[in-house]
Amino acid sequence: MPKMNRLDDLNVSGRRVFVRVDFNVPIQDGKVKNDARIRAALPTLEHLRRQGARVILASHLGRPKGKRVPELGLEPVAAKLAEILDDEVRLADDCIGDGARKVAQDLRDGQVAMLENLRFHKAEEANDAAFAAELRKLCDGYVNDAFGCAHRAHASVDALPRLCPERAAGRLMAREVEALSKLLGKVDRPFVAVLGGAKVSDKIGVLNNLLGRVDTFVIGGAMANTFLAARGLHLGKSLVEIDRLGVARDFLRAAQEKGVEVLLPVDLVVAADADAPAGETVPVDQVGPDRAAFDVGPASVAAFKERIAVAGTVFWNGPLGMFEKAPFAGGTLAIAKAIASCTGFTVAGGGDSVAAIEQAGLEKMFGHVSTGGGASLEWIEGRKLPGIAALEV
Repeated sequence: MPKMNRLDDLNVSGRRVFVRVDFNVPIQDGKVKNDARIRAALPTLEHLRRQGARVILASHLGRPKGKRVPELGLEPVAAKLAEILDDEVRLADDCIGDGARKVAQDLRDGQVAMLENLRFHKAEEANDAAFAAELRKLCDGYVNDAFGCAHRAHASVDALPRLCPERAAGRLMAREVEALSKLLGKVDRPFVAVLGGAKVSDKIGVLNNLLGRVDTFVIGGAMANTFLAARGLHLGKSLVEIDRLGVARDFLRAAQEKGVEVLLPVDLVVAADADAPAGETVPVDQVGPDRAAFDVGPASVAAFKERIAVAGTVFWNGPLGMFEKAPFAGGTLAIAKAIASCTGFTVAGGGDSVAAIEQAGLEKMFGHVSTGGGASLEWIEGRKLPGIAALEV
């Protein structure tokens, strides 16, 4: 694990603390549709308030591309947080400048303010030093609790904490780093990695970094099509990355040489297109020229569940089929339930995996559900994340 200060290491009483959070939540009709990311930051916020900090929250929302976009303003987010805290949350009209400084200066111990969308300024995503210096004027200390943004070298994530000697990881950030670090250290075995999603190209870094660490790879989703095609099978109209067949063959060969098991689907749920009202289950060698695979079949699920049931550690990233379509959700939801029932240490990362877990109501049955899809993937790939590196001491 990287060496970084934790929240308890900071003296925050009476001090203005800049807290980078990930409140990039869905907004519908001017209201927050899902407040899970807001609630994930509550342990950090509640600690700071109890300790008498003057809390200044900063987040992005959507992709305004450096322009002020009214529908991407943080007013609905501030209103939702105020409702949750049952207390006032003051919203600045910008994240820098006189208005932001006045809001920060007027705070009293235990009070909370929120800056306007960081990405209304191009300088945020450009990791601009001058912009970071303006943010620095607002605070005495810095806390990053936005793991979902830790892989972005943005000003509020990278440049700003380097200007703040008093900096630390928030409760959520620390929990994410601890859980994901376990996967790259000494783990309870067997270690099973369940990987899905659309493309081998998106996951090859994870596959290669886990090769030699895991005992079994379970591969589903459209990326399994590329592995099956690499073994010479014809997948009809299924999504196959033709330019990654060599990569898939190399990985399968390397896994065999290291004695690592790679479980691919043995049957698939196929249909003429994704909008079909139902699918048909066929063996992997009988997809047919006019059909495409959209889910793993029951025999595949049964084989995957056998490995998961006895695992000491499970890492899951990516759905095993097009689970957002009801006829093709069975495989993903079955595997979500299997992992939830595993008695080993279980970690899920990635937006689609988390969505499937929430859809099944299984969030509390996992050892850890990561709030950062891209960040968790890059961590498991073995990359150094800018937001973590900036917190190191």
